[in-house]
Amino acid sequence: MLSRYTAVLRRLAAILAVTAGISLFGLQVQAQVPENPVNLRGSGASFPYPIYVEWFRQFTHRENNIFIFYEMSNSGDGIRDFLGHTVNFAASDAAIEVDQLKKLKEGGVVLPVTAGQVVLVFNLPGINRLKLSREAYVGIFMGKIRHWDDPIIAASNPDIKLPRTDISVVTRSESSGTSYIFSGHLSAVSEEFRENIGLDRTPDWPRLSTFKIAPGNQGVAAKVREIPGAIGYVEHGFANIVNLPVAILENRAGQFIEANAKSGVAALEEVEFPDSKLPVSGAPNLIAWVWDPKGKDAYPITSFSWLLLYANQKDDVALALRQMLVFMLSQNSQSEAGNIGLVPLPENVRIRVLNAVTYVQ
Repeated sequence: MLSRYTAVLRRLAAILAVTAGISLFGLQVQAQVPENPVNLRGSGASFPYPIYVEWFRQFTHRENNIFIFYEMSNSGDGIRDFLGHTVNFAASDAAIEVDQLKKLKEGGVVLPVTAGQVVLVFNLPGINRLKLSREAYVGIFMGKIRHWDDPIIAASNPDIKLPRTDISVVTRSESSGTSYIFSGHLSAVSEEFRENIGLDRTPDWPRLSTFKIAPGNQGVAAKVREIPGAIGYVEHGFANIVNLPVAILENRAGQFIEANAKSGVAALEEVEFPDSKLPVSGAPNLIAWVWDPKGKDAYPITSFSWLLLYANQKDDVALALRQMLVFMLSQNSQSEAGNIGLVPLPENVRIRVLNAVTYVQ
């Protein structure tokens, strides 16, 4: 059942490969390279991958001497590669622990360049629209609600005949920023979840036979599609790609809200950045979370996705990275993110991040 999703990712990979002469998912294309090219290598999160593919394609087409090689894996791998100096930049939905930046003699710059929403995709034949209350989705991922006709789920869906089907819960198998965002929200909603499962890139999910694992947003989406009665968490952009139904979630204000750019911006407008600097580089600390937004129009599981960059490197690499960042943070680029299932940065945040680009030198 991976075939359809893999085909979509291959098409996305091919867009970037044709432009940049890279190898992804086994595709090998060699473009003509101008003199003195600058190659930028990145790795990490799958959460923002749909928009990164498009941004990198456009940027490489415009700047024909800068080539971007991005390996989609997960946030944990991105942080590892960044700290191990094997990339020019890394992507992480879990940002990075500030203390880890003390290990970098070059200093680090951590910039939120896009944002997204974690959504719950499900596979209930004949049912495409489903509301899940806070009690319901917390209960499902704690292993307490095990059948789709549970009264707690039925209460929010009086017009739907829910089946007795077992609920199969699909979680990420690796260290994941998406898991970090999702478990952070669940921990904010439920003290019991925080104490027993926890906020982590690898949460301690219940050890039940109905809990399944899969690698990456793409793997979770594929396994949900494969198993009738399954539910899993993925980034909204990936849900759009695979065309799985997405649950409508109850937010803190008691409203059932769909994931979209508007509800994402409504959540991020509540963000408060710390009044501090990052170690070594002195760059502004732009690591902040909105674990459970208060607004009535806010989607409940919304978060930034960050790029991790070195504060000091070779001049040509630094210039290329700054050009790339300015392109990604432009109003046009941010609008495109909203068109494919991610969330454009609120304008005040976008300007703040643009001002921090100068710390990449």
